[in-house]
Amino acid sequence: MKRVLYIGLIAVLAFSCKETKKEAVEMVAEVQKPEVKLYTFSGGTVGVNNLELFSQDTTYQGQTKEFADPFYVISHPKGNLMWDAGLPEALVAAPGPFTPEGGAFTVSRKDSVLNQLKVIGMTPEDIDFLALSHTHFDHSGHANVMHKSTWLVQAAEYGMITSDEIKNGENAGLYDAIKQLENVKKLNGDYDVFGDGTVVIKSMPGHTPGHQVLYVELANHGPVLLTGDLYHLYENREFKRVPSFNYNVEETLSSMDAFEAFAKEKNAKVYLQHQKEDFNKMPKAPEYLK
Repeated sequence: MKRVLYIGLIAVLAFSCKETKKEAVEMVAEVQKPEVKLYTFSGGTVGVNNLELFSQDTTYQGQTKEFADPFYVISHPKGNLMWDAGLPEALVAAPGPFTPEGGAFTVSRKDSVLNQLKVIGMTPEDIDFLALSHTHFDHSGHANVMHKSTWLVQAAEYGMITSDEIKNGENAGLYDAIKQLENVKKLNGDYDVFGDGTVVIKSMPGHTPGHQVLYVELANHGPVLLTGDLYHLYENREFKRVPSFNYNVEETLSSMDAFEAFAKEKNAKVYLQHQKEDFNKMPKAPEYLK
């Protein structure tokens, strides 16, 4: 009887040790996330000559502001994603800052995407995916250069930017900026780019029909959220101010609520892309957040 009990005890202990070892392995696998790098580049600067455009009232009447206009490369063991594409590259050869008709903005860009990618040892061919937060001119500037990449775009945004209204209207330049992108993957909501939760496109419509933001999980820095144009200014985030030119105010406010809930859930550091102070916090390529 004692022998049977002894053998049974050995078996239980062996099983217990095996399960503990399995749990430990699983925990290590969970902790050891893929190495993800976030490179930040300048896609130019935007001088806002009429800041009042960035609210539904006269809060910013008579004010001006200089916006940063970055783009990013997220390097993952499974591939590379470029997020946004800065201002039009024709500005690089311009003799100085340019003010389009209407005078609301004065824009400039100093360097091309080709030159900037060289700094991290890449060419456009190394970029597997291109995702634009949306298709306004200050986010699609060098998009056509990335025509070999797969464009990850919300179906609603794609439908809008390729519509006859855009292609044949006064905003045809918005379509021209992306018309060479033929490798298209249309999204209908959130999308996990590499399938492991470290780089996730989050659908946040309102600024445009298919506006989106980007979540990046970095091993050292921690979770990051890049806002696209959900927010342009710290004050707009604090007081939920919506630009006068947004596609849909109610969708924007709903996206703001969803964004804040997700940021809180993930305890993510939020970077407002156009806010110069947030742009200045980022290490610039070839340095990176990791």
